[in-house]
Amino acid sequence: MTRLVVRLGIILVAAAAALVPLPGWAVERWYSGALYPGLQSHLTPLTNKVPIALLDVAVGCLIVAGLWRFARVRRKSGFVRAMLSSAAGLVPVIATVYLGFLLVWGLNYRRVPVEEKLDVDPSRITLDAARELARDAVRRVNELYPAAHVPQQDGPGLERAFAAAQRRLGTAAETVTGVPKRSALELYFRWAAIDGMTVPFFLEIILNPDILPIERPFVLAHEWGHLAGYADEDEANLIAWLTCLEGNANSQYSGWLAIYGHVMSGLSREDRAFISAQLSAGPRRDLHAIAERYAMSKPAIRNAARESYDMYLRANRVDEGIASYDAVVRLILGAGQEHGWAPRARTH
Repeated sequence: MTRLVVRLGIILVAAAAALVPLPGWAVERWYSGALYPGLQSHLTPLTNKVPIALLDVAVGCLIVAGLWRFARVRRKSGFVRAMLSSAAGLVPVIATVYLGFLLVWGLNYRRVPVEEKLDVDPSRITLDAARELARDAVRRVNELYPAAHVPQQDGPGLERAFAAAQRRLGTAAETVTGVPKRSALELYFRWAAIDGMTVPFFLEIILNPDILPIERPFVLAHEWGHLAGYADEDEANLIAWLTCLEGNANSQYSGWLAIYGHVMSGLSREDRAFISAQLSAGPRRDLHAIAERYAMSKPAIRNAARESYDMYLRANRVDEGIASYDAVVRLILGAGQEHGWAPRARTH
């Protein structure tokens, strides 16, 4: 009876946590601005020391525990009872996992949107400005291509650029950057076209080993952005963009190439054809290599993963869902070309 009461209590608390709205200012002040940075500064350094992805360990343990429980009930009560018992037992487990998700990282979805803290002008967000950003991206990748293809390491350079990007957004706490790991799930990453992942329960990051050196700085900085508490994809992309602008030639090239893709996706076919024709042979080869890597994915798995992640984002109050990846373009356009397409926090 006591166990049943505890399970029902966990389920009710999880349901309340999912449904009851919280003021963004309160989450920003008490969680994202206080509790979470302290937790992240202690947890990520610990997981950085573990050479394997703790996600793999956790998934393995859950599978073994579930199979063991199913086999035990099946042996005593039969297959049907084991299935029903397993299904019923999943509910409190899911509720517990959800509460852990919120506590360790997930409440960052409910903080004050970064757009409300930025010195951006909505009147700058026009189609003409988007075309100019795309043309600027073409110019930059053409210029940066030679220097960007000299072998360079991530190292402290990207970490310093990431710290500078956080300061630009007015972040007081300094995020501990995560050491990128590989996962036993990397075949799924390839088939689902997933470039990287931040594991909320352990505050560790996993990168798809297939990503190209020209993609790595932007993808890595994006995942660091999630570690910094920027849960929304457009906000993590913004951090990645600002980090790349502050970095070396390799990082800048990675950032401009990524933003080129985001802004071009919102232009007409005629605009895309005209602007892409201005790309030099080198950047054109790189974009072709990225497309070839993407082609390694499996459409059915990729689409299923995309739909699942879209539902996950909407469940966490990201109204644009998967489209929020491209929403970073609005923030960049709002900053304006005269400010180097680089948004910064409002000064009061």
